[in-house]
Amino acid sequence: MEETERQAKIKQIAQLRRRGEKAYDDMYEAHGFRDSDDRYREAKDCFYDAIRVAGELELKDEVDSLVNRLQHIKEVFRGQFS
Repeated sequence: MEETERQAKIKQIAQLRRRGEKAYDDMYEAHGFRDSDDRYREAKDCFYDAIRVAGELELKDEVDSLVNRLQHIKEVFRGQFS
């Protein structure tokens, strides 16, 4: 993989993380369970995609960080919105 492609993927991970965090924040502002559930799914999708890309780049620490954050988001949703 070329360095420019690698850097693009690293930027993609950061963008996906930001989108996932925004969806997580928006989950609290949602009106009703359906909206909260939609934001939750969006957050999960972003984090799963970021985990996949980080795995492709063999960024173990980044994968671990993303997995831990996703687990936290899942626990919060299940505890507060289910």
